[in-house]
Amino acid sequence: MARDSAKLWFVLMGTSLEKRRKKPEWPAFVDLSKFKIKSPQVFLIKERCKECEWCIIYCPEQILEKSDEINVKGYHPPKLKEGKTFDDCAECHFCELICPEFAIYVVKPDEEEGENDE
Repeated sequence: MARDSAKLWFVLMGTSLEKRRKKPEWPAFVDLSKFKIKSPQVFLIKERCKECEWCIIYCPEQILEKSDEINVKGYHPPKLKEGKTFDDCAECHFCELICPEFAIYVVKPDEEEGENDE
């Protein structure tokens, strides 16, 4: 009964209940292209990797997988999963912290020169 009275109120006020519940669009005055965040880069020193797979197992975004490539020591280092990009990286640096051989690290690209010049 309360729901019917709410619908009647919105009809009388000239707005529908569906329009009132619709989520607002992103404000048109904000140009999102100016706020593009550069993706981090994940670097791997393949010769150091011993295939412990901790970086693969504990990555919160699950962007790494074991590669078919074999390094000098005979192990399969990780690689970026098919269909994943560096934009998917959470930049948590957990792979750096958990790697026992310090074979993987994440670098956030520096801002390009002149980008913030006025």
